[in-house]
Amino acid sequence: MAIGRRELCSLFPAVLLSGAWVSSESPSLSSAAFPFTDLQLRVNQNGSGDVRSIVKGATPTGEQVEVHETTLLSGRSPHPPHRHKHSEFWLIREGTVEITISGKHYLLGPGSAAFAASNDEHAIKSIGATPANYFVVAVGPM
Repeated sequence: MAIGRRELCSLFPAVLLSGAWVSSESPSLSSAAFPFTDLQLRVNQNGSGDVRSIVKGATPTGEQVEVHETTLLSGRSPHPPHRHKHSEFWLIREGTVEITISGKHYLLGPGSAAFAASNDEHAIKSIGATPANYFVVAVGPM
């Protein structure tokens, strides 16, 4: 039996609603180690510093997680203030940053951490004399 254009077009809404046109499953994460020398270095899209992706996927208990390490040049931000569905933690390793969450500014140095809940507007900027280095841990819908 041949499927005509009309029958094919009538299938589009069902396919879109089912999500069958794209895989909605993230890679499943399992226990692992991530040596620094194995992490791929890439320059941030606006030239503000370097990023090393560490992991992205779903934990065995179902949470979506993405982790990366960033080195941000002094006086630079990786992007303008923004918001998204997932929550984010910043773990500051070196340098000084200004993190803004929902209009409130925080000056943070090595060993400090910050958290932006889902949909809270947030931004980060390196404000010290040297580049800042930090880890981002994102949890939730990506």
